[in-house]
Amino acid sequence: QLQASGGGLVQAGGSLKLSCAASGRTFSSYVMGWFRQAPGKEREFVAVINKSGGSTYYADSVKGRFTISRDNAKNTVYLQMNSLKPEDTAVYYCAADASYTTLAGAYDYWGQGTLVTVSS
Repeated sequence: QLQASGGGLVQAGGSLKLSCAASGRTFSSYVMGWFRQAPGKEREFVAVINKSGGSTYYADSVKGRFTISRDNAKNTVYLQMNSLKPEDTAVYYCAADASYTTLAGAYDYWGQGTLVTVSS
């Protein structure tokens, strides 16, 4: 089970840090990804981190502004979001899978989502 938190309302240029806590003792066996879905749009890839945390990959739209990290001892993955823009407004979801992939359809486990709203 994945539980995302940390969303909220922030002004453009501000920062937020999302967290996703996983239950169970196999967290380190999973690749973790962040995705987002804006109103009226399809869910899109944001960032992915491998099982050890040593490899990350980002969507071009967030590269240089967002940082994904994980703490396997705490069963938690994070998404630090800086220099936020109104177009970052979306529900953000964490997801877990065995494979290192950017494809939402490949992920087996999903959190409930946390809403991020960036005002201009």
